[in-house]
Amino acid sequence: QTLNPYDPARTPCGSSSGSGAAVALGLTPVAIGTETDGSITCPASVNGVVGFKPTVGLVSRTHIVPISHSQDTAGPMATNVRDTAKVLTVIAGADPADPATVEADAHKVDYAAGLDANALRGARIGVMRFLKGYSPETQAVFEQNLKALRDAGAVLVDLPEGPDGRVIGAAEFKVLLYELKHDLNAYLASTDPQQVRTRTLADVIAFNAAEPRETVLFGQDIFERAQAMGDLTDADYLEARATSLRLAGPEGIDRLMRDNGVIALIAPTTSRAWTNDPKDDDDMQGSASQLAAVAGYPHLTVPMGFDRGMPVGISFLGGKWDDARILSLGYAFEQVTQARRPPPGVRR
Repeated sequence: QTLNPYDPARTPCGSSSGSGAAVALGLTPVAIGTETDGSITCPASVNGVVGFKPTVGLVSRTHIVPISHSQDTAGPMATNVRDTAKVLTVIAGADPADPATVEADAHKVDYAAGLDANALRGARIGVMRFLKGYSPETQAVFEQNLKALRDAGAVLVDLPEGPDGRVIGAAEFKVLLYELKHDLNAYLASTDPQQVRTRTLADVIAFNAAEPRETVLFGQDIFERAQAMGDLTDADYLEARATSLRLAGPEGIDRLMRDNGVIALIAPTTSRAWTNDPKDDDDMQGSASQLAAVAGYPHLTVPMGFDRGMPVGISFLGGKWDDARILSLGYAFEQVTQARRPPPGVRR
């Protein structure tokens, strides 16, 4: 169990727990995280560092254990936006082994060179008021930072309504079940059979059943549900993917930005880290990850303050290939607020 550097009794979130905690502790200046939905941005937020989930297709997924080719991506984590942008510049680009990256070279730029401390001046930004469930403390920190954004010249537009997250979530989960089976089977088939004895998802399930040291904690019902799914040609899968993508992308982020004349969307990333005790009622509160994850659009989290002594971040979301703009807006926010504080006993 990776521990949160600010409070070992609390979660570092996941799945890129080690990346977030290592950067927060200063064990490394930068790290790579991987995300399907929130697995870069959540650990970055609760560990008090910067995390960036790029547009899906900007960074290759070759050799990354997959969940979903529709949503999986790698992305950088660092203590500041500039280092995050530098890493993205290095890792972005087309990879013949990953068909999703066919357009990457046409969109890749020097992300660090494009950072502008004045990017907020005159920028119209939508505030995703329709996202609920954050702790009162995190919401209060967010409101304070809205003032900082206005003082920096941003024009904030409240967005009281958005797409139905429950409908998106149901379709997204079905897509992930189908794609987990297909993508993991393809990944395992590409490995050396002398080194990797588990060749399919069915083999993984059988191995776990025979070696239940971890399944006693987490079970493997998601694996089993994925194994029961059909092929990616099934109408059920195709409908779920079309629904989730449409509601999150064209009728979600794209519509919200177009109809309100804004260039980005913001919200708290999530609330303070919850405890590691599965039996208490201190659970995750609020999340801004779903829309960008399902649409495959960029999502940046930057430290914005503290919730009961635990770090929390602010999320900047944009449209497809808006990676440079989102990083620049987050950089300008960071320069104004300088909200990050390292964990106790850590100097940097």
